[in-house]
Amino acid sequence: MTEPTSATYAAAGVDIGAGDQAVELLKPHAARAGRPEVVGGVGGFAGLFSLKAGRWQEPLLASSTDGVGTKIAVAQALDKHDTVGIDLVAMVVDDLVVTGAEPLFLQDYLVVGKVVPEKVEALVSGIAEGCVQAGCALLGGETAEHPGMMAEDDYDLSATGIGVVEASEVLGPDQVRPGDVVIGMGSTGLHSNGYSLARHVLLDVARMPLDGHVEEFGRTLGEQLLEPTRVYARDCLALSAEADVRTFAHITGGGLQANLARVMPAGLVAHLERHTWTPDPVFAVIARRGRVERAEMERTFNMGVGMVAVVSPEDVDRALAVLTARHVPAWVLGDVRRAEDDNEPRVSLTGDHPRF
Repeated sequence: MTEPTSATYAAAGVDIGAGDQAVELLKPHAARAGRPEVVGGVGGFAGLFSLKAGRWQEPLLASSTDGVGTKIAVAQALDKHDTVGIDLVAMVVDDLVVTGAEPLFLQDYLVVGKVVPEKVEALVSGIAEGCVQAGCALLGGETAEHPGMMAEDDYDLSATGIGVVEASEVLGPDQVRPGDVVIGMGSTGLHSNGYSLARHVLLDVARMPLDGHVEEFGRTLGEQLLEPTRVYARDCLALSAEADVRTFAHITGGGLQANLARVMPAGLVAHLERHTWTPDPVFAVIARRGRVERAEMERTFNMGVGMVAVVSPEDVDRALAVLTARHVPAWVLGDVRRAEDDNEPRVSLTGDHPRF
């Protein structure tokens, strides 16, 4: 009778050695995405970050957690994994900065069907690059291997970020006044929202190949869909330092109207004009190929506006100058007015986009 072989963790699908190798590959990326306040390095049970005494009088910590969504399916199909980490950071830190908070550090969670150290390194290199763009530290994280629950090539990403803001400088709806001006900041395409609809239309309905050149984009469909989300955090902080900003709105799932409405107080309405900007061609292609109605497009996608700032009317020119100097496309979307009745929506979009 043959003796049964000894069961091992590796035989069950979890390779501790590969995990250790991945950690070693990640250390240079974490070091690149650092800040002076970081204490210690990657490898401990918890990350340490020093809130230096005296820098803030009454500091408030802000936190945000998010993921990348089904954009990951495009990265997997193309076997290109070094950009979705930037998307992950953008989704987290650009929510933090809406409150006026400076992003301090981020911790990621990567779950995979099978640890392939080189793929894990590519993913974390993107996260590190996003942290560099945001000015925050990558303060460790977790890579988990889930054999039997996920296919070997599958993975998912999420992260939590922590920021800090002086209590007297918190931005939000209570700061918004009638006559304030709404400034839009251009997106780099779809960012990380609406990919379930985009993939359905472009890949399933239109049957467009990811490696096929698309004339409207001037590049392949895959390159367009994997364009990283713009990280606005440093731009917004610079804008707040130079102009009287009432609040920001990060335009993600739900689109421009739903997200701007979250920072509009009762009794006020943001009146926006579509004629002030032309959405990126990717939105027109999705609308045309999928026969997607405008209302559905606008509640699913950012439509070319990734971040909104509400500023005092006296500071509009200064705000536009700051953003232009930082190479962020920016323009006046509309203004804030008193609501005519209690049933009026907090955000109103009128007119038509040119050449859409």
